[in-house]
Amino acid sequence: MLGLANLYSATYAQGAPGLSPIFRRQLFALSAALTALVVVALIDYRKLERFSGVIFVGTLILLASTLVFSPLIQGNRSWLLYGSFSVQPSEFAKVGLVVVMAHYLHHHPPVQKSTLRDLFILAFLAFCPVFLIVLQRDLGVAVLTTLVALTYLPFLRVTVKVWAVLGFSGAVFLLGVWKFFLKTYQRDRILDFFDPSRDPLSSGYQALQSKIAVGSGGIFGRGFLEGTQTHLQFLPTKHSDFVFSVLGEEWGFLGTSTVIFLYVTMLIWGLSIARNAKDTFGAMVAIGVTGMFFWPAAMNIGMVLGLAPVIGVPLPLFSYGGSSLVSAYIGLGLLLNISMRRYIF
Repeated sequence: MLGLANLYSATYAQGAPGLSPIFRRQLFALSAALTALVVVALIDYRKLERFSGVIFVGTLILLASTLVFSPLIQGNRSWLLYGSFSVQPSEFAKVGLVVVMAHYLHHHPPVQKSTLRDLFILAFLAFCPVFLIVLQRDLGVAVLTTLVALTYLPFLRVTVKVWAVLGFSGAVFLLGVWKFFLKTYQRDRILDFFDPSRDPLSSGYQALQSKIAVGSGGIFGRGFLEGTQTHLQFLPTKHSDFVFSVLGEEWGFLGTSTVIFLYVTMLIWGLSIARNAKDTFGAMVAIGVTGMFFWPAAMNIGMVLGLAPVIGVPLPLFSYGGSSLVSAYIGLGLLLNISMRRYIF
């Protein structure tokens, strides 16, 4: 509900009659998301394990189909369009990845010492969707999907030798991505993270305007629909990537702290469900879903405050986007599902 109120303000146009088209589409997406939550919560999550491979392959096919059928939109091919209806398969790929990795870890419990072979299989499972998303040219979602996969790493028992191999491989991979995959504007965004003033009117504009908006909110904020950076159009993509800036300007430090507290509470709830889950599969799904909320929230808020590079990551349950909203509600449905069945044999 806070996300809807904030999105209403972000898309509000003074003098324009009725709700904005963006807000109406989000309401429609919310109805679809609630339906998905109920369906996912009612089906026993243990049945998902039997079809984990099918779910994972299905998400890969959807990702691959964008490379063939998706038009080039804002420099990437991430959307499947059906008239006025659009779907971003990469949002659902995170759910498929969590389910298949949880299935593997159920049969190779993390309490046992993980070998390089185990890590290679998990890395390959993560590589498949990430590689397809990189081909779509969507760097932000590719990074986010990688981080969701890395959520499982702290729960694995890994030797120092394996950590060394992982560290070296990761460094080589990042060097390769920087040299061969990143485009000039993407490199500029990362460099602007270290020095936003290097190009304040172009590549550094979004980060600077975002910090101005958040800072101008002060302790108590300017008030609902009273944000000048928002409504005088200084703040770009204020309904999606920088929706947290709208919250900071209009509700100030108290409002943003309240929202962050709610996120932290939800993350603790997810980890609590993982701890009390009936089986390893349920625990691993709950951990993965918690990562699906933690990483985009942390990266988006960090991006808005200038603590992370601007790579286009939506804020869960706040940013505009039907696919991300439905994906988030599927995750919530899985958490409810696992929690409801913790005593069922």
